[in-house]
Amino acid sequence: MSPAQHLHGDPARGADVVVVGEALMDIVVTSAGTVEHPGGSPANVAYGLGRLGVATALLTSIGRDPRGAAIQQHLGSAGVELLPGSKGPGRTATATATLASDGSAHYDFDIRWDLPGTAPATLPKILHTGSIATFLAPGAAAVRGLLEQAHQRCVVTYDPNIRPALLGSHSEARMIFEELIPFTEVVKLSDEDAHWLYPRQPLEQISRHILGLGAGLVAITRGADGSMLTTRDARVLVPPVTATVADTIGAGDSYMSALIYGLLLRGADGLAPSVLEALGRMASKAAAITVGRPGAQPPTLDELQSDAADRQPAHQ
Repeated sequence: MSPAQHLHGDPARGADVVVVGEALMDIVVTSAGTVEHPGGSPANVAYGLGRLGVATALLTSIGRDPRGAAIQQHLGSAGVELLPGSKGPGRTATATATLASDGSAHYDFDIRWDLPGTAPATLPKILHTGSIATFLAPGAAAVRGLLEQAHQRCVVTYDPNIRPALLGSHSEARMIFEELIPFTEVVKLSDEDAHWLYPRQPLEQISRHILGLGAGLVAITRGADGSMLTTRDARVLVPPVTATVADTIGAGDSYMSALIYGLLLRGADGLAPSVLEALGRMASKAAAITVGRPGAQPPTLDELQSDAADRQPAHQ
């Protein structure tokens, strides 16, 4: 029975955001040596939300091993609740990131993705998913089932965070991505993700296509060119401000965390252009802070609100 069908208890009571997806250990290889950091895009988003003071729970799959314990401790340090069933047999997944001199990363994965047999009975304000969890069988089918069940009762946000090494054919990956869009309100992707899914198409056209599939907001990060937030009624370009780059690990996830945080704060204006502008600037500031330090270390709420941190990233 999939998690979307097996609802019992209320393991996420009190969470404003539930994140569904993989948690893994990032093994970072540089010329100076090898270091391990807890990671995985959904886990990074959950951790980033916790650092911003958002009541957050994560539904994931990690092993009962030292790496799994380190991930749980890391999430707990930000106040993120690991939902029941998220720890199971087998080893915790890893992603080996080999860093180039410019801070960019090449990834190799050792991951098996399955989803535990429990989903929150009481839905949060926002349900977020993305990355490997939405593409890799067998867990991807359960994620889709959960979105189908939840999308009319809470806001669903989605970041495909494309990892070509883990995907099947291009056409299959694009089909999976497009079939999830009707169950989402907000889709965030990088320009690299967008151009991998839709080669040689301009970002404006890609945004319109995703909106046509059912999304209400498409946010595309464009590295040193800032970001673009598009609805059916408006498009806002958030200008870039350069930042000193330690590495780009987790920058897009920090953008996503702050975007979700902003969505929680929005009032009656919904997705008006002024709201889009504020969402984009806040999310870009979060990513800028993250690229300035090694690993996926998103800002605290104090850092995000600090004028000294009011800058935007060279990479998102």
